[in-house]
Amino acid sequence: MSTLGVGIIGCGVISTRYLQNAPLFKGIAVRAVADLRADAAAAQAARFKVESVPIAELLARKDIDIVVNLTVPDAHFEVSMRALEAGKHVYSEKPLAISAADGRKLVEAATRRGRQIAVAPDTILGPGHRIARQMIDDGKVGRIVAGTASFMSRGMEHWHPQPSFYFRPGGGPVLDMGPYYITALVQLIGPVKRVVGMSGKALPERVVTAPGPNTGQRIAVDTPTSYFAVLEFEQGALVSANMSWDVYKHGHRPLELHGLDGSLRIPDPNFFAGQVEHTEGRGEWQVRDTRGEPCSRPNHPDADPVQANYRGLGIAEMAAAIRAGRPARTGAAVSQHVLEVMDGIMDAATNGRVVTIGGGVRPPAMTEAETRALLVDPAATT
Repeated sequence: MSTLGVGIIGCGVISTRYLQNAPLFKGIAVRAVADLRADAAAAQAARFKVESVPIAELLARKDIDIVVNLTVPDAHFEVSMRALEAGKHVYSEKPLAISAADGRKLVEAATRRGRQIAVAPDTILGPGHRIARQMIDDGKVGRIVAGTASFMSRGMEHWHPQPSFYFRPGGGPVLDMGPYYITALVQLIGPVKRVVGMSGKALPERVVTAPGPNTGQRIAVDTPTSYFAVLEFEQGALVSANMSWDVYKHGHRPLELHGLDGSLRIPDPNFFAGQVEHTEGRGEWQVRDTRGEPCSRPNHPDADPVQANYRGLGIAEMAAAIRAGRPARTGAAVSQHVLEVMDGIMDAATNGRVVTIGGGVRPPAMTEAETRALLVDPAATT
């Protein structure tokens, strides 16, 4: 298996997880990191024994095949476009861009240059969602007809040291957390046909309480912080999606899908493993634990309880797709469709109308064997 060189642009909080996980995967190797803040890049380079270089130099390097874009969302378009223009494949943190129009420009640029562009989340490739997908495909609960998706919390200012971008245009819960839930739904039951929605904003400003230099800073809230939407899927299912940063506590499951023959509870799409539960008709919940599956071992101590976090699996899957000459599972067709859905939710909420969504594909299912083939030591992740 040939190894593709990786360069990371953006050395903020999330870069640590990618750099920690990169050695777990075959076929990729991080060559260099870059950031507008040279000190941030230098710190990550020293910690993970890679080079720190200016962004322009990283984009020009011949030993870098894939640029991983970990910048803030409103910089995704510019950085990804520069990477594509430099002849690189691109793997970006979510979302692809902060508008569907910019997403289309990136997809067109990638197609024109014969390069791939793929986007997080890669959690849909993990065992929790892989097993749920297999249950659906095997007809365990019948055709999906309804469901709920819920992400609700009290925002980011209590844990993120620099959370202001979350509350600017291009931020908000739909563009930030929506990719996890909508990508999961698309890979589980297929493309979205239409959306409706409403939005609101509970507070005019937020106060940073996370430890760090910005503790006590007051942040103006310039985007809605709650969205409630209904998604109609091409295959007929109706799913309500609740995304809010105005909620302290709630009892909703992250994802529930209901079919003609039973129901399915699916783990948090922010992580890779967890319990999959299903019923046969009105019967009791039956639990399928993902322990023992590749990428199921808890390794993320910042979560409570500790969760399985194997971000980087999507980069390895993309590298395998590049070598095989096929689209990545989180590639342009999927990520642009997810962006169109999110754009549609915000449009529907702002303008009070039903928004029709076009295109989109349901990506091929990831198999356990394919996951193991991407890991240096599968046993170390089980």
